[in-house]
Parts: sequence; C-alpha cells; structure tokens
Amino acid sequence: MAQQAYMTETDSGGSDPERRANRLRRLFDRVVTGWRGDRRIWRRGLVTAAVAILLAGVMAAHSRIPNAIGNLGSLTETFLPWFGLLVPVLLVIALVRKSATALIALVLPVSVWLNLFGGLFFDKTGSGGDLTVATHNVNADNADPAGTARAVAAAGADVLALEELKASAVPTYEKALEEKYPHHAVVGTVGLWSKYPVSGVKAVDIELGWKRAMRATVATPSGPIAVYVAHLPSVRVKLEAGFTARQRDKSAEALGKAIGHEKLPRKILLGDLNGTMNDRSLTAITSQLRSPQGAVGDGFGFSWPASFPMARIDQILVTGVEPTTSWTLPATGSDHLPIAARVKVDTTAS
Repeated sequence: MAQQAYMTETDSGGSDPERRANRLRRLFDRVVTGWRGDRRIWRRGLVTAAVAILLAGVMAAHSRIPNAIGNLGSLTETFLPWFGLLVPVLLVIALVRKSATALIALVLPVSVWLNLFGGLFFDKTGSGGDLTVATHNVNADNADPAGTARAVAAAGADVLALEELKASAVPTYEKALEEKYPHHAVVGTVGLWSKYPVSGVKAVDIELGWKRAMRATVATPSGPIAVYVAHLPSVRVKLEAGFTARQRDKSAEALGKAIGHEKLPRKILLGDLNGTMNDRSLTAITSQLRSPQGAVGDGFGFSWPASFPMARIDQILVTGVEPTTSWTLPATGSDHLPIAARVKVDTTAS
C-alpha cells in the first residue's frame, strides 16, 4: 500500500514538460480573464499609445525633420534602424498596463519599420559576378597595419581601397599588399590597390584643404571602370551643437559633383563617407549611385564602431555594373569593419 500510495502521488505530479505547460496555461488563462473582464483596457495606456504614434510619425516622416537645428534630421536618419528597439519596450508597457489601445497603436510603428527595413532581413545575395571590391578605414592609429592589410587582402578583392592612411604607415601597407596587388596608387590619406592596371590617377577636391579623395581608372578584363576612393570629414554629436556635419556635407556636395562629371559610364565609389544611405546630406552622391548592400546584401551591414557596429558609414556605391552580393568582413586592428561586394561588370555600357 505504501508503494502504491507513493506511485500515485508521484504520477499525479506529471512530467516536467506537463507541469510547465500547465503553469503556462494557468498564466495565460489569468491574463485573458483579467483582460476580458476589465472595461478600462481602452482607457488605459493612452500616453503609451501616443508615444507609439509619435514613433511611427518620426520614422515615416524622417525626411521632413529639419536640419536647421543641430542637423537633427541627419542625426535621426543615421540611427533610424535603431528606433525599432523602442517597439518591444512599448509592447511590455502596454502589456503591463493592460492597454488594448496601446497594443493597437503599436501596429503603426511596427508597420513603418518593416516597410523601411524589413527587406534587409531577407538574404538577397546572388551568385556570379566578375569583380570583387573592398574598402576599409584602417585607422591612422592602427597598431598592426601589416596584419590589417593581410586580413583585408585575404578576402580576395580584385580592387581594394584604404582610407585614413598615415604617411609613416604607407610603406608597411605597400609591402604587405604588393604580392597580391601589383598596381596601386596613394593620394594623401587614401589609397587604391588593384590586380589590374591603374591609370588616370588624380586627387579629387572635396574642399577640405588636404587630400582625402582620389579618382583612378581600373582596366578590368571586362572594360575600364572609374574608381573613386574617399574619406569624408568626420561628424560629431555634441550636446551644445547637436550633429555637427557641416564640413562633411560640403565635401559630399563636392564629391557628388566630381562623380557627376565623370565620363566613364561604369563608376564605383569606395570609402568612409561618415554617413548612412538614409542621410539626406549625402544625396549628391547617393542620387547617382546605388548600394550593393541595399540591393543584394544580407542584413544591415553595419561597419562602425567595430566593437559594436551601430551604423554603416563605410560604403560601396556603384553604377554601370550589376551588384551580385555584399558583405562585411571580420574585424581588424581598426575601429571600422572592412566591407566588400562582388559585381558583374555591365558589358553593354560603353
């Protein structure tokens, strides 16, 4: 009898999965019952609902946020994808407050965010392509330039651009890359390394007073390509001044004009633009070229800062060639991540 009683008591408890399922079912029943009998679910959480609607409005109308005060519009556009993190916060508040109004209002920011960035969650990478390009801001204070050069070269790029080259480190980069890249040119603090012949090298004036942009013709087997390498001025976020980007914006305009005057139909821009594709201040550039990351990349492709990437300010932009895939490379000794893309040279362009 003792054994039977023991067995009966043990069996009545059920297995662990069953007990967990029962607890979840009871919790769900309490929540549903509590909401069903609460007539105030529509009156509570009005502030949370208002915040949700405001969030949706900011994301949907980000291009209308003025830059007159602290470049607030550009600052918003730089970190626009991260606004989605506010949705789960508001969701928790709505559930805790038992607010049906807030839950319904959350449909708006979710819809807007998915409309803006939902497509980035689908892997659009393709196959093929006959030219791989890469770019990397190597950081002037990089303690291991040789290791950084080898790491980026290991990606197998046919054309490689480097920015923020310290004059004293240039020989180190040249030596580390000379075996894979027989052709190269350095202008100021930017450089271009190529497996194919390079000609027509010249500085591009981006109205800085020193050289941080260049242009060259790369003679690929499928035809010549105008390759631009640029490092636009840095931006700062200051409490007293907001998003200070005046010099960056001025340089972006100058670079856009130079690209617009380019005679070759195939163009590739590689570099650190200190701005995202959403930033309206880069329109002079982004209106002419498209991003392989946006077209055929997988995910956001954030590149900065390397320790915890929050924005894609390093860019590969193209026209006259067809991007097939785009990706971010592993971290090096820099505070930026290198990025790469593969393209099919458009042989119909002449």
